[in-house]
Amino acid sequence: MIKNILAIDDSAAMRQILSATLTTAGYEVTVASDGNEGLEWALAERFDLVLTDQHMPQKSGLDLIAELRANHAYRATPILVLTTEGGEPFKEAARAAGATGWIEKPLDPDLLTEVVAALSEDTQH
Repeated sequence: MIKNILAIDDSAAMRQILSATLTTAGYEVTVASDGNEGLEWALAERFDLVLTDQHMPQKSGLDLIAELRANHAYRATPILVLTTEGGEPFKEAARAAGATGWIEKPLDPDLLTEVVAALSEDTQH
């Protein structure tokens, strides 16, 4: 079951949307402003789901995912990429890095809560 979510995006507005949407849906949300900060949070605390932007300074979302997947605690944790890229080459790279899936921007808050709820059901079985 998903209760504790780490949301990483270099856009303050996007962090606010993610936090407000998911908190309203009943989740605990921690936000980080880039991949390095997100990795620090992920290693310091255990999260049930990680949402990460792809294009960020210093560390991209896919680089972050690869690092999280190398950590035993995050081998099976759902990780979603938030991205403006919808092409097949990006999707293949995301899968190769270990992403569970992706949500294309602009973000639809209703779609986000539906996807998180569906992932939460999957992790219960």
